[in-house]
Amino acid sequence: MGDTSVKLAIGDNSFDYPVLSGSVGPDVIDIRKLYGQADVFTYDPGFTSTASCRSKLTYIDGDAGVLLHRGYPIGQLAENSSFMEVAYLLLNGELPVQQDLDKFIYTISRHTMLHEQLATFYRGFRRDAHPMAIMCGVVGALSAFYHDSTDIDDPQQRMIASHRLIAKMPTIAAMAYKYSIGQPFLYPKNELSYTGNFLRMTFGVPAEPYEVDPVIEAAMDKIFILHADHEQNASTSTVRLAGSSGANPFACIAAGIACLWGPAHGGANEAALNMLREIGHPDRIPEYIARAKNKDDPFRLMGFGHRVYKNYDPRATVMQKTATEVLDKLGVTDPVFDVARELEQIALNDPYFIEKKLYPNVDFYSGVILSAIGFPTTMFTALFALARTVGWVAQWNEMISDPEQKIGRPRQLYTGPTQRDYIPVDKR
Repeated sequence: MGDTSVKLAIGDNSFDYPVLSGSVGPDVIDIRKLYGQADVFTYDPGFTSTASCRSKLTYIDGDAGVLLHRGYPIGQLAENSSFMEVAYLLLNGELPVQQDLDKFIYTISRHTMLHEQLATFYRGFRRDAHPMAIMCGVVGALSAFYHDSTDIDDPQQRMIASHRLIAKMPTIAAMAYKYSIGQPFLYPKNELSYTGNFLRMTFGVPAEPYEVDPVIEAAMDKIFILHADHEQNASTSTVRLAGSSGANPFACIAAGIACLWGPAHGGANEAALNMLREIGHPDRIPEYIARAKNKDDPFRLMGFGHRVYKNYDPRATVMQKTATEVLDKLGVTDPVFDVARELEQIALNDPYFIEKKLYPNVDFYSGVILSAIGFPTTMFTALFALARTVGWVAQWNEMISDPEQKIGRPRQLYTGPTQRDYIPVDKR
């Protein structure tokens, strides 16, 4: 508990509330006793000024463009680490020694297969079903197949469930893609890396061997790292809220996937790519920038600015370099990427963008990369869910272990009718 406090005056009464300090970031006013003492709630739509939990996982300083996982800058992790190492870090709090990393990778690779009956489950969906609709359904259904890891009070079962979710999500996503294009499902191959395995299950076919391209594999691994966790965003808060009721981990992650599906959250990279395609050629950029500046024009530049980052998105720096590597390796001369590069330079130098702090974000580049690799736009959010599962699972585990955690119960400012008496239908 902090040494300082704040005084709240309501009418003739005043109340003192302690100020708590974290290891870094803004202090918070502890108002847990506010309702009991003062008979008032706080009003904070979107909870943008409310800390809902204590967490040791991820720290964001939006003004400075900082993103840390367990204290490590995202840029360092993306450049030097692997997704499996970052997953271990988020789950366990420290970077692993080689022996622990090898054991973790071995464990994850032994949980990648799905129960065979789930293949039948897939066939219940329409062929044109959105992959996220399938992901919601299949992940939610996992609790019907893995009864030995749904007791949230057993640390061992929680660990098994965590490993299962991380391991099976690439298989679930790849099968959703295969089902949509009418190709047979491919079983996982344990000797491949986490990311290489996913690429093979997505783009490979039984008729011929699939060679994992190391450049594409490295790019996908970076995309996964950059999306692994992002503090208390909408989908993570959904996972925590669902988990606060004691729901099983598979149901909680399915709830997170459903929230992520929203275009304001996980669908932003798809929207950014569609915008770049709409512009089509660098010559048309001035026209679209003029439209973006016109308040009466509904057109909006997607992939710029961020709800949290009021500076350059630290993940975008890595994505920009990765986009160049992927397009060079694949020999793609994509006008969409030419538009992206030109638009980025204008945005970084145009006073309008600088004043409003509309810097390119991670979605601006990731859509271009995923499209170049061969993913349809409908798979973009599914890939986001695949990567974010690690963060969701780590956040869920932290919440379950938190002695201060209670079932989520936001309050409201009621503005409806006051009490009134019922009138029978024939008297109205």
